[in-house]
Amino acid sequence: MARIGIYGGTFNPPHLGHVRSARYAVEALGLDKLLVVPSCVSPHKEIPGNSPSPAQRLEMLELCFAQDEKITVSDLELQRGGRSYTFETVAQVKTLYPQAELVLFMGTDMFLSFLTWKNPEEILRNVSLGVFYRGQKDEKSAVAEQKEILEKMGARVYLVDNTVTMMSSTDLRRMLRFGCADALLPSGVCKYILKNCLYGTDESFKRLSMEELEQVATGLLKSNRVNHVLGCRDTAVRLAKRWGADETDAARAALLHDVTKALDGPLQLTLCKAYGIILDDFFIQNPKTIHALTGSLVAERIFGENEAVVNAIASHTTGKKDMNLLEKIIYVADYMEPNRDFDGVDTLRKLADTDIDSALKLGLEMTLKILHAQGKEISPQSQEALAWLENKTVSLKG
Repeated sequence: MARIGIYGGTFNPPHLGHVRSARYAVEALGLDKLLVVPSCVSPHKEIPGNSPSPAQRLEMLELCFAQDEKITVSDLELQRGGRSYTFETVAQVKTLYPQAELVLFMGTDMFLSFLTWKNPEEILRNVSLGVFYRGQKDEKSAVAEQKEILEKMGARVYLVDNTVTMMSSTDLRRMLRFGCADALLPSGVCKYILKNCLYGTDESFKRLSMEELEQVATGLLKSNRVNHVLGCRDTAVRLAKRWGADETDAARAALLHDVTKALDGPLQLTLCKAYGIILDDFFIQNPKTIHALTGSLVAERIFGENEAVVNAIASHTTGKKDMNLLEKIIYVADYMEPNRDFDGVDTLRKLADTDIDSALKLGLEMTLKILHAQGKEISPQSQEALAWLENKTVSLKG
């Protein structure tokens, strides 16, 4: 009996993670053929407004798999039009291959939500399920439980141990905005995107008005980060008024201080490599701390911000010695904006209005205390910043 795979999704854009996973599925389950099926209109997720057309996504997928004999890009869902429901797709494929075992591939997130799909029982009558699975601790029990539930319903479930590093298409779109997605896309796809000016690759983000900057910057964040960034902006502007710093610089630095925060460690490193930045040992061993550096690079190269804004973003997580007023304000505003809630934050807020250096020093001390309690390495820049503030206090007293 032939075994035919079905791998669907928006593929917006298709990237190396998709390509490698598709090839791995063919190998892992010995597929005779894998159909890669881009959706017309996804029932599971909203398509961003500046996305390419379904036909363009199809063309990009054809570029991805042009050399793969066992992988075929199918326009079934595009021809059908409207919302792309999986139960309809698998029924169509079943009519094409009535004697074959069909295997529907999905990630663990889709697998865990499978019973919420439209007509899941009908899907299971037509296909087995292939789950791209890593066996990670946080998903292992949930996947095992779901597998047991579905098998009791008569499903056949294959857990495909996928060693491919996956990434989200949302992150790919961010990397395209930052001008450093080349290493994450098949070469043909990257050229297609640039030639057709997709995903805003033809737009300039330099000299944006404050309103435009807010819209673009918040659009690059995860949704749960937006209120923090806007709160930081409002706090930075207030502190700038209080201490005599440039309010415009304070607002722009605060809006962009977390602009790359949504990227995980590997993508942070990819951005640094694309920008030709050589990292020191601390950053390499602690990639979660790199977003201040990459944020400053993006602020400078993509948004064209001035040196004061760029430097304030670069030091907003670790601090540094000899910080100027704007740099202090952005560090403190990030720590104490209204959405923050932790022991000591009210004390920090009071200090910020009476002694900005003391507020900065308290923020650094609290951070170092938390890191020490967690057994994590402390940034040399933070240690230098704290030593500088302590020496400054001694000098003033002297």
